Amino acid sequence: MWYGPRAWGRVLAPLSLPYAAAVRVRRGLFRRGMRPSHRIGAPVVVVGNIAVGGTGKTPLVLWLVQRLRAHGYRPGVICAGYRGTASDWPRRVRGDSDPAEVGDEAVLVAKRSGCPVVAGPDRVAAARALLLQETGCDVVLSDDGLQHYRLARDVEIAVLDGQRRHGTGWCLPAGPLREPISRLDTVDFVVVKGAARSGEYRMNLTGRILRRVADDSVAARPGELSSRPVHAVAGIGNPAPFFGRLRDLGLRIIPRTFPDHHPFSARDLEFGDERPVVMTEKDAVKCRRFASRRHWYLPVEAEVDPSLEPDLLARLSGAPPA
Repeated sequence: MWYGPRAWGRVLAPLSLPYAAAVRVRRGLFRRGMRPSHRIGAPVVVVGNIAVGGTGKTPLVLWLVQRLRAHGYRPGVICAGYRGTASDWPRRVRGDSDPAEVGDEAVLVAKRSGCPVVAGPDRVAAARALLLQETGCDVVLSDDGLQHYRLARDVEIAVLDGQRRHGTGWCLPAGPLREPISRLDTVDFVVVKGAARSGEYRMNLTGRILRRVADDSVAARPGELSSRPVHAVAGIGNPAPFFGRLRDLGLRIIPRTFPDHHPFSARDLEFGDERPVVMTEKDAVKCRRFASRRHWYLPVEAEVDPSLEPDLLARLSGAPPA
């Protein structure tokens, strides 16, 4: 509805106007100091978006961890723990943590980054817990949280999907936007997955080697899986690019879509045959405990416009003292 004919936007536009007004008022209260933003003792880099759904934030966060380390920083990451069922927050997250408790993205970041990760819906509390537990951490990356204004930030990076961009251009519910498009004028960097425009930084997601869900030390090239179509499973916000990537790798696929952050069970991966099943890495962390030998995932890496790295470092070096 949001990315199709714009007639839907016109029908639902009256409902979007009060939402957009409320968003502007809320942000204005934080900007004027009428609602407090909290500094937490280290520079904060927020990676988020203005639209609902997946745009590639987590691969970018992993890229930032790698590049900051290369320049001597000791980064830590905070995540929302979205749909996590833990009774107490914030929670320290490790690569073998239960994604049902702390959220799939947090486990993925902990597993891939090797850096300290803390999850919690209150980003201020999560960041403070991170710094309390990891006294050597000198920069905090927030995976999502662009609209979590209680956490003061030194750098804002907005991530867009270059193909879908802003859809109807309306805020919820007439469109996919959490904040008006004008919000992008106030962030430090706009990173676009796919086709970037002037003033934006291009990012591509690449990955060519599959890994077994139950044992990711086992790798395979797509052509080694099967000569028949394979089941392609995606429980992410926008599965089309994932399916397209598998086709580009030469796989014939039977697409199987699930809601974003779907809590997978073994039954979800049974399709009445013994064909291989290929899924996203975010879904794999939820399926590892019951995966079999025929379950595979495709890890991806972010390839980012090289000019972002020096621009970010310059902005960080000029960040106000904590």
